[in-house]
Amino acid sequence: MSIDRIVVAPSGFKECLSAPDTAAAIVAGVQRVLPHADVQSLPLVDGGEGSARALAEATGGRVHSVRVTGPVGTVVDSHFAMLGGSGPRTAVVEMAAAAGLSLVPRDLRDPGATTSHGVGELIRAALDAGAQRILVGCGDSGICDGGAGALQALGARITDAMGVPVGRGGAALTEVESIDLSRLDPRIRSTEIRVAVNPFNVLCGEQGVARVFGPQKGAAPAQVELLSAAMERWAKVLDRDLHRDLRTAPGSGASGGLGAGLAAGLDAVLLPRYEVMFDHVDLDGAIADADLVLTAEGAIDQQTPRGKIPAEVARLASRHGVPVVALAGTIGERAHLNYDAGIHAIASILPTALPWDEAIAGGARYLTDAPERVLRLLLVGATLSA
Repeated sequence: MSIDRIVVAPSGFKECLSAPDTAAAIVAGVQRVLPHADVQSLPLVDGGEGSARALAEATGGRVHSVRVTGPVGTVVDSHFAMLGGSGPRTAVVEMAAAAGLSLVPRDLRDPGATTSHGVGELIRAALDAGAQRILVGCGDSGICDGGAGALQALGARITDAMGVPVGRGGAALTEVESIDLSRLDPRIRSTEIRVAVNPFNVLCGEQGVARVFGPQKGAAPAQVELLSAAMERWAKVLDRDLHRDLRTAPGSGASGGLGAGLAAGLDAVLLPRYEVMFDHVDLDGAIADADLVLTAEGAIDQQTPRGKIPAEVARLASRHGVPVVALAGTIGERAHLNYDAGIHAIASILPTALPWDEAIAGGARYLTDAPERVLRLLLVGATLSA
């Protein structure tokens, strides 16, 4: 086996390293073993943290700084990107930059209270900057409010049975009775809005966003049930008042139901995130000429085949018969399902069990050491089979 051309195509590691930083660390490890190999670095974003900056860099665009309402109601430093290139003036709004889990202090992780209000403020800022098309990236959220906060920030009136505006957060939607868009920012109607979503995420039901992702955002079992009921009620209001049945629509549960709120309230189009995000990267062409692909994400588990970057990379590599090794911070429950998605091997980057803080602090070092170990094993195998 000759390993002359390697594609490094990772996601970022949440609360640790961005996709570009992850790729750089992996490349450094590859070069320790194969200093003369042709290594192509293609850090990938899925709409979550780092997406706006990465796409601005890829297209020669610009990042705009702005202050918005964060997920716990305090003002946070945020940003959106204006992409370069021809075509409509396109802004990238990364919802994680306004309502991401990393913006929620650990002692305040309450998806019944956190809000997407800042996402609506980012959309408004993009409109102010002259955006003709807005791409909203979903991922890494710390919310479960169905996008109600974002709609409120853009002028929607969302009220209870007494006609009183509901409060912020998903729990408030247990009282929602109606939605009125008559005061919505008028520029919305002349702006193309695309939302990059994981199509496996739906708003309601047993696989609804509250049940699947609520615990990850700090919801206890009783609160999961409350939020699930809130999403059901919100779906009924969107269907009755805006004539959009999104209860189980693909991507409707993206980012705590933000997908449903934007689809119904802003007439946004929900698209598979890789169809949107990979549009600016020739991943297929790079993999076609490769001998090996290295991908990575913070956790590889049973959720990975459901629209996560390593599995999407592997499916693409399978078309070209190129082997894929996935590096992970943690290897979780039923990780073996990823072999059916085209991943050939999974390797943990951690040399031993470590406390969370230590693993995060040493993330870059571990991501450099891990591909070195993997490649040395592959070279031993190649020698034995020669």
